[in-house]
Amino acid sequence: MINLLSGIKTKHRITIGNANNMNRLFDASIDLVVTSPPYPMIEMWDDLFISMNSKISSELKSGNGGKAHKLMNAELDKIWHEVDRVMKPGGFVCINIGDATRSVNKEFRLYSNHTAIVRCFEDMNYDVLPMIIWRKQTNKPNKFMGSGMLPGGAYVTLEHEYILIFRKLPKRKLNNSDKQIRRSSSFFWEERNKWFSDIWFDLKGISQILKTKNTRSRSAAYPLEIPYRLINMYSFQGDTVLDPFLGTGTTTKAAMITARNSVGYEIDYTLVKSNDGIHSFLETIQEDTQKIVENRIELHNKFIHERIISGKEIKHISTHYKFPVVTSQ
Repeated sequence: MINLLSGIKTKHRITIGNANNMNRLFDASIDLVVTSPPYPMIEMWDDLFISMNSKISSELKSGNGGKAHKLMNAELDKIWHEVDRVMKPGGFVCINIGDATRSVNKEFRLYSNHTAIVRCFEDMNYDVLPMIIWRKQTNKPNKFMGSGMLPGGAYVTLEHEYILIFRKLPKRKLNNSDKQIRRSSSFFWEERNKWFSDIWFDLKGISQILKTKNTRSRSAAYPLEIPYRLINMYSFQGDTVLDPFLGTGTTTKAAMITARNSVGYEIDYTLVKSNDGIHSFLETIQEDTQKIVENRIELHNKFIHERIISGKEIKHISTHYKFPVVTSQ
């Protein structure tokens, strides 16, 4: 497709299959990964992990939650190693993951998925960069777990997920052409301040209900704003973004909007072909892109107006848009 706002032609490919074997991708062909895998020890994903390793079922039945958790993450590790093969030096990997709380054999505990993934990328010699806490607050009255107001019996609520950020060494080397594309891919100063904060308070989860029959009941999708931000933060226009757990295609949509190429892998054929998947947004993608960019400009102009009213000096003018900006970049 051609992104009408940038004029850049991009390509987008979806493959049905398990991403632990991405043999259609060349070594060092991907610039950025943005994904959210199945969460180990969340019950809706049990059958999927068991289909990968039948030993997980016996460990759960025997009440050995810790062993089941390790086996589930071992299956994800296979995909992270394949991700490593296709990543370019200097490329970034961004993974949205939540920890799990679960009672196994009547014993309640936390299963730390994010630490298992960090350990895997450390072993692959990636730079582990500061992570983002996605704070998904809820006001549900039953969110507190345990015995209410009695000390020692209640559990702290789990209302956040992690966005882990890794960089493959060595760092990306830029020629003159790369530097120009990088500049064309820049974002606003105030966006930088919000996006590169270590806690994202402003993003809510989205509805998980899938309308299509004969597929799973919940999408487990993250909001579009998450991959949209991460793609803008860690890649250039024309780069290639990979999502090895494509789901309903949110990362692909974000790549289209931001003028990046994309590749996606999804094991569930019915999900890709459903009315909730990729085809649901293809007809409106140009319109959606226009609305998102217009909203960014509107928010920027509001920010500049408030900054001027507060007496702060604006020193620069965008040569393209002809409105004030905070920095020359």
